[in-house]
Amino acid sequence: MKKLIRRSATALAVATLAAGALAGTAQAAPTAANDGDPTLTDVYIWATDVSLREDTNTSSNVLAVRSQYWLDAVCQKQGQTVSDPAVGTNNWWTAVQEFAGSDIAWVNNLYLQGGEKIEGVPDC
Repeated sequence: MKKLIRRSATALAVATLAAGALAGTAQAAPTAANDGDPTLTDVYIWATDVSLREDTNTSSNVLAVRSQYWLDAVCQKQGQTVSDPAVGTNNWWTAVQEFAGSDIAWVNNLYLQGGEKIEGVPDC
């Protein structure tokens, strides 16, 4: 009986140490969108109520809506031309993530700081 109790206690101790080691290596979720992947370029949505879309056109599904918000830019490519009388016209879209590993969404560069094509963001 003592042997069984000792084995159970040893197994419990090993399990506890393993769980603690895993918890120690887990990374906390970023506190802000621009605290994501350091290898990606941070971009800023300067406008309000900007649609983040499934593809590079205004008829694709809206995945999220953001206002004055930092995102990680993955890459950029040309898509549908977007015209906004108050801002201008642009056909460049940037693939963005809210944090490393999150789903990709597309936002027209018209609503991102950086101009028509954003420096530091690679082409897709």
